[in-house]
Amino acid sequence: MTTHSYPEFTFFSRFVADIQAGRKTITIRDESEANWQPGQRLALFTNPEHQPFGTIEVISVNPVAFDELSDEQARQENMTLPELKQVIRDIYPDLPPLYVIEFKMIA
Repeated sequence: MTTHSYPEFTFFSRFVADIQAGRKTITIRDESEANWQPGQRLALFTNPEHQPFGTIEVISVNPVAFDELSDEQARQENMTLPELKQVIRDIYPDLPPLYVIEFKMIA
């Protein structure tokens, strides 16, 4: 698996199977991880183990308000809306500006 030429992007290990199977097609991140461009390819690594597990291509990056998260976004995350909101609160307890990064697996 050649991933050295792409910037690194990490996901918690529990999401790897869903990403690889195409069940998780978006991720919601804060502004520190929202500078990717459509068409950009990213090498995926687990967090915290730093194991490579594939490559994605960014489709879009769009701001989203926590209170405007939708059932459709939860489906794209392979979660229910309450689960998604809890995961975001766990990762970002201060609820900073959030961004939806839509992606597709390419390798």
